[in-house]
Amino acid sequence: MKEDTLVVHEIYKSVQGESTFAGVPCTFVRLTGCNLRCSWCDTPQAFYKGTRMARATVLARALELGTPLVELTGGEPLLQPGALPLLAELCDAGRTVLVETSGEADVSRVDRRVHKIMDLKAPASGESHRNRWANLAHIGPRDELKFVLADRVDYDWMRGVIRERSLADLGCALLVSPVWGRLAPELLVEWLLHDAFPVRLNMQIHKVVWGKDAAGV
Repeated sequence: MKEDTLVVHEIYKSVQGESTFAGVPCTFVRLTGCNLRCSWCDTPQAFYKGTRMARATVLARALELGTPLVELTGGEPLLQPGALPLLAELCDAGRTVLVETSGEADVSRVDRRVHKIMDLKAPASGESHRNRWANLAHIGPRDELKFVLADRVDYDWMRGVIRERSLADLGCALLVSPVWGRLAPELLVEWLLHDAFPVRLNMQIHKVVWGKDAAGV
């Protein structure tokens, strides 16, 4: 069965890099494959290759690393049928579980115990037309919405989305990240302070620690 195996790019232990869990030791299960091609993607190596593994083996390796926090990422992890039962099994094992997803994949079947960290793609990504707005019906207080912004056009787009779709009413964290090397963080902070928007600056800790070429989560 397709759900019994997963194509895995890597499994490793680090610190969570970009969410309200940033800085917390975390085991990452990075799955291979993505159906989007964002202009600023920092993990294109996960588009291809990888090793097909039994889901039970992936679960065991993730648990062996011993961190209370585990994140499923990619690529786009929800493209693989085995991702959903793996998320549930990680929860059953007592882990706090995150899934990092693009906002294009359907999140309606993700276990309710999982913290969904879901992108809403801004225009400069080249993929904003792929946002699955129906996913917002499945976002709640334990989840997080992330905007990755490359310029002022992206920022104004985000402001419009937050207002028009009443995102503050969802009760979830609203995260805003500057594209590394394209939007100065200090400029983004200036805009945020001026507008007093209910969002949280979301820097990529792994790039601060290991440099600009560190892969995204």
